[in-house]
Amino acid sequence: MNTPPGNFAATRWTLVAQAQGGDTAAQTALSELCAAYYAPVIAFLRARGRDEDAARELAHAFFEKVLAGGALGGADRARGRFRSYLLGAVKHFLADRHDRASAVKRGGGTEPEPLDEAAHPLVEDERAFDRQWALTLIARALETVESELRDAGKAEQFAVLKPWITGGGEPFPQSAAAQQLRLSEGAVKVAIHRLRQRFREAVKAEIAQTVPTPGDVDDELRHLLAVLLAS
Repeated sequence: MNTPPGNFAATRWTLVAQAQGGDTAAQTALSELCAAYYAPVIAFLRARGRDEDAARELAHAFFEKVLAGGALGGADRARGRFRSYLLGAVKHFLADRHDRASAVKRGGGTEPEPLDEAAHPLVEDERAFDRQWALTLIARALETVESELRDAGKAEQFAVLKPWITGGGEPFPQSAAAQQLRLSEGAVKVAIHRLRQRFREAVKAEIAQTVPTPGDVDDELRHLLAVLLAS
């Protein structure tokens, strides 16, 4: 369901933004956010030319630094969205690695890792990041809805009606779904409507965990939908 404005301060990103020092709740919230949105960082690194193994190695090092407080410190997180700050942090992380490698080279060390901006325009990288962010968010919302229906004893209903939830087209007639679920076609239509509504609420609840105010949820949703439609 939608996050009530009065409870918004308890969401993960606002916990992180409001925390001081080594606040345990904020650290847990940040850890959960990083775990949830690991895939967009991989997508960003892959878009910049790293292979899968190199991207995962870099992402692991990056998140270690984030969780140790060395990549997001000093940012005014209350004014931004976790998506934007995570992308900015990984850019800074790569630039810092490049600078340090360059300094080592000047001292007779190893070849620095190239930033390679010309070969991999930043806008492409950001698009890959945002697209994977949107896909990850959708997957998490679907998992929430599936878990709720499974707990309600309706796992089969979710499995049968899932193709209708995200609006990706109907793979078979609703009459066939009704027969499979032993329901009337009218009941199936109602069930699909409710599932779609619950899915939209779950998507917004996921977004609410990553933005600073309730007023940012719809704008973030519009942005992510535009990213998916453009891909």
